[in-house]
Amino acid sequence: MRVDILTIFPDFFRGPLDYGIIRRARETGLAEVSIHDLRNFTKDKHRTVDDRPFGGGEGMVLKPEPIFECLESLGGLAPRAERINGSAKQSVIVLSPQGARLDQALAAELSTLERIVLICGRYEGVDDRVSEHLADREVSIGDYVLSGGELGAAVILDTVVRLIPGAVGNEASTRQESFTEQLFAGEGARATPESGPSSTCVSGGLLDYPHYTRPADFRGMAVPEVLVNGNHEDIRRWRRKTALAKTLRNRPDLLERVTLTDEDRELLDEVRSPQAGI
Repeated sequence: MRVDILTIFPDFFRGPLDYGIIRRARETGLAEVSIHDLRNFTKDKHRTVDDRPFGGGEGMVLKPEPIFECLESLGGLAPRAERINGSAKQSVIVLSPQGARLDQALAAELSTLERIVLICGRYEGVDDRVSEHLADREVSIGDYVLSGGELGAAVILDTVVRLIPGAVGNEASTRQESFTEQLFAGEGARATPESGPSSTCVSGGLLDYPHYTRPADFRGMAVPEVLVNGNHEDIRRWRRKTALAKTLRNRPDLLERVTLTDEDRELLDEVRSPQAGI
């Protein structure tokens, strides 16, 4: 995958690109990441990238010229219409609070593309002609406002790159995390709701279950007995129950978006019971 990031603060990405999964993906050729300074595409001596918006209002807006010229200099990008209809495995994304909210499903979709361009907004945003005629989508990483799109671009880069096959050492680990809606039964396959979670309790759109490691007793805080008794069915059921409990407690909205099995509903009844031991 090739990723191009357009920004007025190129040095911001020195840290995010040089550690962990993104660094390994770059070193192994799974991901090629290039940072482009929009100020290099200005024409005036002050290298101006922003201006006041027409109609008045507070703040400044990134001008269209540097963004259009920077993108046009990259080469190899399919026309916007082809990116929108999916005939080109590419996407040009504007980071914006007004964009579609990033979730695991969108990250998985983006991870299948061959090329992504991330345009980092700043100040009060980006001239809307960029979104209307250049980009094929707007994305937000959450319902809050940042000073600029650089943090959002770094978040998207991390969530997407780690899903590229081979980027994570144990690829199965990306299939049993919070918000992972697909219950993987094999490459390209999908388990039915009736089949239920696997032995390691793939989240199926719920929050992940609790994890523990050695020592089994740390400062008087013991690992739940069920995890050390060797009964895989008991472990599976406990993990599913605790995942449901955590989701109910922290993100009850997710329960409305997933298909629950009969066992899930039974476990939820147990979780809601005053006697629940979680």
